[in-house]
Amino acid sequence: MKFISWNVNGLRACASKGFEDSFKALDADFFCLQETKMQEGQLDLDFEGYTSYWNYAEKKGYSGTAIYTRHTPLSVTYGMGIEEHDHEGRVITLEMADFYLVTVYVPNSQDGLRRLDYRMKWEDDFRAYLLQLDSKKPVVVCGDLNVAHEEIDLKNPKTNRRNAGFTDEERAKFSLLLQSGFTDTFRSLYPDQVTYSWWSYRFKAREKNAGWRIDYFLVSQRLAPQIVDAKIHTGILGSDHCPVELEIK
Repeated sequence: MKFISWNVNGLRACASKGFEDSFKALDADFFCLQETKMQEGQLDLDFEGYTSYWNYAEKKGYSGTAIYTRHTPLSVTYGMGIEEHDHEGRVITLEMADFYLVTVYVPNSQDGLRRLDYRMKWEDDFRAYLLQLDSKKPVVVCGDLNVAHEEIDLKNPKTNRRNAGFTDEERAKFSLLLQSGFTDTFRSLYPDQVTYSWWSYRFKAREKNAGWRIDYFLVSQRLAPQIVDAKIHTGILGSDHCPVELEIK
């Protein structure tokens, strides 16, 4: 079974840069999107054989998530059921027969870390949400987690030490999530591989491969033996992020 996750940084813009071709070429069972930056009715993008589910932010042109699936879910949940967090369209959960699939666009701590305190609250609540699901059946969680976990996960760790996405606080929350029973699928297979999933649009960062790995597939530890492969599709353009992939049997 093949899963794709991609922060498209505006699906309408990405659609004009070859999104449909990439979607078809990747040929996934589940295709999860973050940062769609859309409202309902702004883009008609259907694919034969897929059903799609959308969580739009209340604020126009901001955040938003979606999942295209070839498999009919038992149920679909939008958000975490927490009023404080559920206005920005950041979470969709599909309940399948044998697992939950969660796509997430984690809030950025922003310049000057002005949203770091909120981010810490989000992290605790999201972890609790995942653990609640995990108590019922295994979880596959994917998306833009807005954190580079270790120094290997970004080009310039020293100069980014207190920047959003590489603070000690954010990294510690990610570590805690893994310790709570989740596996970073890519890193579990490729402990020493340096590959990034996001590059700033500034300073020709992608050209120089000065990137960050902030897009992930995590799975409940009991699913780890079923991981076949994890990939980061650095050659696929259309966004400042590239798609990431998980294959499990």
